[in-house]
Amino acid sequence: MMLPQHLKQIRVLMLNNKESLERTLFRLEQVFPHRGEERLGGGYIVVDPVLRVGPDNHVLPLDCITIQTYLSKCLGHLDDWTDKLRVAKESGYNMIHFTPLQTLGESRSCYSLADQLTFSPEFSPKGTSYTWEDVGALVEKLRTEWNMMSITDVVYNHTAANSVWISEHPECGYNLVNSPHLRPAWVLDRAIWHLTTKVADGLYKSKGLPPDITEESHLNVSTQTDHLKSEGKKELKIIQDQQYCRHGNKVDMDLALETFVPHSSSPQHIEECCGRLEQRLSELNKEKYNMIQQHQEQAVNCVVGNIVYERLADHGPKLGPVTKKTPLITRYFTFPYEEMTFEQELELLDHPDKICHFLAHNGWVMGDDPLRNFAEPGSNVYLRRELICWGDSVKLRYGNGPEDCPYLWDHMRKYTETTAKCFHGVRLDNCHSTPLHVAEFMLDVARRECPNLYVVAELFTGSEELDNVFVTRLGITSLIREAMSAGDSHEEGRLVYRYGGEPVGAFVQPSLRPLMPTIAHAMFLDVTHDNECPIQLRSALDSLPSSAIVSMACCATGSTRGYDELVPHQISVVKEERFYPKWNPSAAPTTPGEVGFQNGIIAGKLALNKLHQELATQGFIQVYVDQVDADIVAITRHCPSTHQSVVTVSRTAFKDPKTHQYDTKVPSIFIPGKLEEIVLEARTVQRDAGSYKRDDNYINGMSEYTVELKEHIKIEESMVMKHAGATSKGRSEFVQEIQFQKLTPGSVIAFRVSLDSKAQKLVSVLRFYLSQFSPKYRRGSIQDENPPEILQKSLAQLMSKMTLADMNILLFRCEAEEQEDGGGCYSIPGWESLKYAGIQGLMSVLAEIRPKNDLGHPLCANLREGDWLIDFVSNRLKHREGPLAQVGQWLEAMFDHLKHIPRYLIPCYFDAILVSTYTTALDATFKLMSSFIQNGSSFVQHLALGSVQMCAIGRLPVLPSISASIKDVPYRISPVTGQKEQYCVSLAAGLPHFSSGIFRCWGRDTFIALRGLMLITGRHIEARNIILAFAGTLRHGLIPNLLGEGRCARYNCRDALWWWLQCIQDYSNHVPNGQEILRCPVTRMYPTDDCDPCKPGEVEQPLHDVIQESLHRHLEGISFREKNAGPKIDMNMRDEGFNVSAKVDPATGFVTGGNRFNCGTWMDKMGESERARNKGMPATARDGAAVEIVGLSKSAVRWLVELQAKGLFPYDGATVERDGKKVFVSYSSWNQQLQQSFEPAFWVSGDPQDPNEMHPDLVHKSNIYKDSYGASSPWCDYQLRPNFTIAMVVAPELFSIEKAWKALDLVEKKLLGPLGIKTLDPDDMVYCGVYDNALDNDNYNLAKGFNYHQGPEWLWPVGYFLRAKLFFSKKLGEETFAKTVTLVKNVLSRHYTHLERSPWKGLPELTNENGQHCPFSCETQAWSLATVLEVLYDF
Repeated sequence: MMLPQHLKQIRVLMLNNKESLERTLFRLEQVFPHRGEERLGGGYIVVDPVLRVGPDNHVLPLDCITIQTYLSKCLGHLDDWTDKLRVAKESGYNMIHFTPLQTLGESRSCYSLADQLTFSPEFSPKGTSYTWEDVGALVEKLRTEWNMMSITDVVYNHTAANSVWISEHPECGYNLVNSPHLRPAWVLDRAIWHLTTKVADGLYKSKGLPPDITEESHLNVSTQTDHLKSEGKKELKIIQDQQYCRHGNKVDMDLALETFVPHSSSPQHIEECCGRLEQRLSELNKEKYNMIQQHQEQAVNCVVGNIVYERLADHGPKLGPVTKKTPLITRYFTFPYEEMTFEQELELLDHPDKICHFLAHNGWVMGDDPLRNFAEPGSNVYLRRELICWGDSVKLRYGNGPEDCPYLWDHMRKYTETTAKCFHGVRLDNCHSTPLHVAEFMLDVARRECPNLYVVAELFTGSEELDNVFVTRLGITSLIREAMSAGDSHEEGRLVYRYGGEPVGAFVQPSLRPLMPTIAHAMFLDVTHDNECPIQLRSALDSLPSSAIVSMACCATGSTRGYDELVPHQISVVKEERFYPKWNPSAAPTTPGEVGFQNGIIAGKLALNKLHQELATQGFIQVYVDQVDADIVAITRHCPSTHQSVVTVSRTAFKDPKTHQYDTKVPSIFIPGKLEEIVLEARTVQRDAGSYKRDDNYINGMSEYTVELKEHIKIEESMVMKHAGATSKGRSEFVQEIQFQKLTPGSVIAFRVSLDSKAQKLVSVLRFYLSQFSPKYRRGSIQDENPPEILQKSLAQLMSKMTLADMNILLFRCEAEEQEDGGGCYSIPGWESLKYAGIQGLMSVLAEIRPKNDLGHPLCANLREGDWLIDFVSNRLKHREGPLAQVGQWLEAMFDHLKHIPRYLIPCYFDAILVSTYTTALDATFKLMSSFIQNGSSFVQHLALGSVQMCAIGRLPVLPSISASIKDVPYRISPVTGQKEQYCVSLAAGLPHFSSGIFRCWGRDTFIALRGLMLITGRHIEARNIILAFAGTLRHGLIPNLLGEGRCARYNCRDALWWWLQCIQDYSNHVPNGQEILRCPVTRMYPTDDCDPCKPGEVEQPLHDVIQESLHRHLEGISFREKNAGPKIDMNMRDEGFNVSAKVDPATGFVTGGNRFNCGTWMDKMGESERARNKGMPATARDGAAVEIVGLSKSAVRWLVELQAKGLFPYDGATVERDGKKVFVSYSSWNQQLQQSFEPAFWVSGDPQDPNEMHPDLVHKSNIYKDSYGASSPWCDYQLRPNFTIAMVVAPELFSIEKAWKALDLVEKKLLGPLGIKTLDPDDMVYCGVYDNALDNDNYNLAKGFNYHQGPEWLWPVGYFLRAKLFFSKKLGEETFAKTVTLVKNVLSRHYTHLERSPWKGLPELTNENGQHCPFSCETQAWSLATVLEVLYDF
C-alpha cells in the first residue's frame, strides 16, 4: 500500500492491505489481563503533525525543516519585523523560532516572563497597542506568502520573580508555608546574603576575603567537617517536625517507654534507665548532626565552585567585585521586604503571612534525575546549594493536578491556548525539568487549538532512554540536538549519522513491519541560542563547513540568527538589547543595521539550505559518513529510488588557521558512480573590509570574512578539485578518484553522482519488474526493451500451476529433507547454515536483518562478495520439473539483472526479489487452501503454513501404496527405479529431527495433527490418502506408531489406532460427502498378523471392514510379542517390554493394556541410562486405562452407533469369546457402559468416604480426573497431568460440567505455561521441568532425558485444554465464556509471537519450564501447529 506523501510522516505501524482492522485487533489484545492480573503492557504511538505552507497548503516534510532562532526582544517594533525576518527567508530557512513574545521580567532574560498572557508592550510603538491577533496575522502571512512556519517557546517551569500574579498568588510557588522542608535552606540562603553584604562593605577584607575576589586564595574556606560515627540501637528515631522549626524534632515517647524499661522501681535502676535514654538521644542527635555536616560540606563546596566560575574562571562571566547587585552567590529565595538584620529575618518564620512570599527560585541541577522534582520533600538540593540558580525566576508548584493549585493551572492553560492559536508549534523550554503531567496536560490543551502542533524540545537527560520517556509521553516531534556538543569533526560527522537517515543500500521496509527501537526525530542545529559562540570556541572559518555537515543530516536542521553573519560573541538571552539588522540584498558588508549576501556565510547558507530541502523532498533518505582525515568529512545522501547521490566534502577548521598549521596535502577520495555536476563549491575567505568592531545599536558580524560560491558547475570548472579518472571495480561499477587542489580549511564542495549508465539501466529495469509487486519501485523504473520470455509471464501466473507439495520445495525443506535429493541448506561462511533450503530459510534471516538494516550481517557480506547464494536460490529450482523449474528460470532472469548492479546494492535488491517471490508464493498457497485459511487472520495463515512445512514428497515414498482404484492419486516416474509409482504427501512429525527416512512418519503424530494441518486447511484428498495408507498397515488390530514405510513398522502403541479412528470421524464430518471414505478400498499390507507384506492390490477390503476388525480385535483382546523383538528394533527396551497387550475391560468398557516395561501412549520415554539404572524402564508407562484413550474410544463408539443408525456403517457390534462363550457386544451397550463407568472411576473427589475411591491414601490433588485407571503402580493414576483435557474435547459427554470446570481450573493454575503445558504437576516428587537428553548422571529421574514427560511443557495438549475451556465455559454462561475468551487470546498471543519470531516459522515440540527454550526439542512440530489452529477454527 503506497501512502500519500503527506501521510509518510506518520510514524505508526501501518496495516497491510490484506489485514483487516478486525483481525488486527486480535494482536492488540495481547496485553489483556490474565486471571484478574493487572495489565502487563502498554505504550504510546507518536503521530507526527502534518505541516502545510504556501498559498496552496503544500506539505512541509519534517526532514525538510530548516529553522532559525530569533531573540524576540531584538526584533524591535512589530512593524519592523518583516524586514528583519526576511533575512531568514532570503537565507533559505523555512521555519522561524521566536523566543517568548510575552512581557519580560526585570532581568530581561528572554525566558523570565513577568506576564504569560500579555503581548509585550515593547513591540508596540507609541500610540499603538499590538495584540496577539496581530502576531497571528503576521505568522499567517509568513506561512502563506513566505512558505515559512513559526514556532515559539512555552515556559512552564517558572515565572519572573517580579510577576505581579505570583505575589498575589504565592501558593503557585514553593514557599515556606506550603513547603516547610525548605526552611533550613532559606535560613542558609539568608545567612549567605548577609555575608555578601559584609564582604561588599569590606568587613572581611582583613580576614583575606576582599570585595574584589581575584584569586582562589581569597576563598580560604575550610571544608573539613567531623564525621561522627553513631552506634547503638536504631529502634528509636527522630521524628521530623512538619514545620522544620529549629529544635522542633521529637521522639516517640511511648516507644521510648516501651524500649527503655528500668529493671525495677528503685531509684538507681530508674536513673540507669534514664541514662540509657539520654545516651540514645545523644546518638540520634549525633546522627542528625553528621547528616547536616555532610550537607554543609556539600553546600560549602558548591558555593566555592560557583564563586570560582563566576569570578575567576576564564570561560566564566567574570562578575567583578561583590556587590548587592552582583552578590557572592545568587540567592535561592525571593525576599520582598526592606532590609533587616539576620535575627529579625528569623523572627519572620513565625509569621505565615510573611513567609508565604519567600519563594524558591528555579534553576537546574547538574546530573540530577530529570523525572525528580528537586523542590519537593525528600530533596536537599536547596540546602546543599546544588542548584545552579536563576535568580530572576520563581519555580512553579503545580502539585499533582489542577485541584492542588487551581489558579496556576488556569493561568497556564490560558497562556497555552493563546500560544497555540498564534503559532504552528512550540518549543518546550527546559523540558527535562518540566513535570511530565503538567506538560501532558498543557500540550493536550494546545493540540485542541492546533491539532497539527509541531512540538520541539530541548532535553538534557544524558540518556536516550530517558529522552524517549519524554518523547512518548508528550508526543514530542523533534528533539533539539547540538552540533556544538562535538569536540572534533569526527564526532560532528557521527552525529549526522546518528540523528537521521538509513544506511546507503538499506532494505525496503514493508508497510507492516516490527516496531524497532529508535531515537527521537532530531532537530540538528549548528548552534543554539544557549551555546557559546562557535567562533570563540573554534574559528570563523569553521562556520561554513560545520553548517554543511549539519545540512547533510537527514532530519530537521537549523541555526540561530547571528551565526550566518559571523557574530563573534554569544548573543546573550539576558544581556543583549541591540536589534537585528534588516535585509538589504545590496548592502555593503559594513553597512550598519543591514545585511545581505555579502555578509558572513549567508550566501553559502542559502545554498546549503536549498540543498537540504531538495534532498529531503526528493527522497535522499540514506546517509553515509566518511571521515577522510582529522579535519575532512565526506557525507553521502543517497536516493534509494533513483540511486542518485549527493556527496559533500567539508574541511572543518575547529582550530584557527592563524594559530594552527593545517596539512597542505589533502588525501584523494573515491566516489562510486558517475560524476554529474558540482552542486556547489564554497570557500570562506578573508577580505579587506576592516576588522570587527561591535556596533552599539545593531548585532553585527565580522565583515572581514565572506564566501566564494559557485553553484551547478561542470567538473572542469572547479577551482577546488580535479577529476583524476575512473577505475573499474566490477561489473558495471566504476569508482571516480577526486583530487583536491584548493580544499582549504573552511571549504565545502558537493557533487551530484549517479550510477554508471549501464548499471543505472539495469537497476531501473529491475525496479520495473519489481513494481508489479509493490508501487514503491515505480519511481526510478524503466521498461525492459528486450525482456526475456520468462519475465513476460507474471510470477503469480507461474505459481498458479504449483501444488502445495511444490510449495513445500519452494519455501521449506530442512537439511535432512534436502539431503535425500543430494543437496543441502546453504551455509553462510563465518555464520551458520540456513534453517531451510527453500525461500523461508532466507526470509527468516532477512526478517531479522531488514528492520535493523544490518548490512554488516554475514549474509549481506556474502551477497556483496559473490553470486554463490544468488545462484543457489535459482539453480535449486530450475533443475526440477514443471512449474518449479519455471519459477527457478524466473528467478534466474531477475538475478541476471541483479548481478550487474553495484555490489553495495545487491543485498537490498536481492531481498526485494525474495520478498516479492515469497509473498506471491504465500498468495498462491492460500488460494489452494480452504476459505477459512484464505479469509483468516495472519495468525491463522501462519499456522496453516505448517501444513506446507510438514507435508512433503521425498525422493523415496514414505507411505505404503493405496488402492489403484482410488481416484485422484498422484503418480510419477520414480527418480530411483524409473518405474511408475504413487507419490502421496506424508506428514512429518517435526523438524528437524523427524523429517526424513523411516523416522519421518509416525501414526500417533500424524493423526493428532491431521485435522488441523490437512482437514481445516482444505487438503482433503491428501488427508484421505494418508488415512487409507495407514489403514492398509493395520496389524494385530493396531495402527503402527513408527510407520517405517509399513515394512519396518512398530506396533507398540495403544493409542495410534484411536487417533486414526478420530481422524476418520473428523474427515467424515468435515469433508463434503466425507462418509464415502468408509467405502473406499484399502489395500492390506498385513491381512493376517503373521504374514509377510502383501503386494499392493493383492488383498483389498472397504475401510469400514478395517475399522470393524480393529474394534473386534480390541473387544477380543490383543496380546502379541513384537516381531524381531530385541536390540535390533529397540536397544533400550527390556525383554518384557516387547510384549504388547490391549483389550476392552468387560467391567468398565475401558480400553486397557500395557505393562510396566513398555509405554503405549504419547508419553513414551524409555530409560536409556545404565549409569542411573533407568535403562529399559519407562518413565511414564501409563499402563491400565489411559484417560485420553478412554475418551477417544468413547468418541469412536458413539460415532459408529450414530453411523449405523443412519445406515452408513454395516456393523452394530462384534461377537467375541468370553469365558468360553460367544458373546455379542453391541456398540450401543459399549457406548452406554463407558458413559456410566467414566466419572465414578476417574473423578478424584478428595472425599475419603467416597465409595468410588479405591485408594484415598494416594490422593495428592482433588477435584481432578485421574490420568489412568488400573495402573500397575496405583499412585500413577493420581498424578495430575493434562491428558484428561483431550478426553474432554473428543468426548465431552463423559464429564459433568461443574466437575470438569474445577479440573480445568486446576490445570490452568498448576500446569499452564507461557507456550506449553506442564506434563506433570510441579508439586509431584518426580517433577523436573528441564529436559536434557545429553545429561547422563546418577539421577534415576533425570539421566538421559528420563523426565521427557515429567514436567517439560509440551505445546500440543494446550490446544485441547483451550478447546475444553471454551466448550465448558459456554455451558456456564456469558460472563464465564467472556473471561475464557480473554484467557484464550492471551495464551494464543504468545504462540503468535513465537511463530512470527521463530526462524523455523513453527511452534516447538516442547519448552523447558516457564517457556524456556529446550535445545533438544524439535523447533517446529506438526501437532503443536495443528492443535493451535484447531482452537482458532473451533473458536
